[in-house]
Amino acid sequence: MADRELEEIGADNTLLLVDDDEPFLKRLARAMEKRGFAVETAGSVAAGRAFATARPPAYAVVDLRLEDGSGLEVVETLRETRPDCRVVVLTGYGAIATAVAAVKIGAMDYLSKPADANDVTAALLASAGDLPPPPENPMSADRVRWEHIQRVYELCDRNVSETARRLNMHRRTLQRILAKRSPR
Repeated sequence: MADRELEEIGADNTLLLVDDDEPFLKRLARAMEKRGFAVETAGSVAAGRAFATARPPAYAVVDLRLEDGSGLEVVETLRETRPDCRVVVLTGYGAIATAVAAVKIGAMDYLSKPADANDVTAALLASAGDLPPPPENPMSADRVRWEHIQRVYELCDRNVSETARRLNMHRRTLQRILAKRSPR
């Protein structure tokens, strides 16, 4: 299987991974090296842009939300320095607006975390017309709802009243949801 993937990767097997979650970044880097990629890692937008400018890779996997900004800045830099770079955007908070923005500026795919190395490899090596297979273990609808509420809550600086107003729900209902554990 590894030989087949190496043939699909091509002569230029350089891969840039940009994520601020260091344990995830290290695991993904090791897994992608086993699949035949020559991996460079970056933990911030600044480091990602520096790598993209100095040594533009053939492939890239970029996290959307980084501590020092948006991963979309790295995607833009990759598009400027190497237009044929195959970019996949990863995010913990999947939203249609960010998916559209990522694809508009040049990402070829958009994956929600948790994504494993098999998902990432399949997305990087997919043909332009291929549709990815459905996920093996997708998040439940309850979990997606909970993740969305948590994201808005964090964006509102953990203000329950403001979060409830933006989500168009009663404040007390939101408090009950926030008090519960996350669904599986």
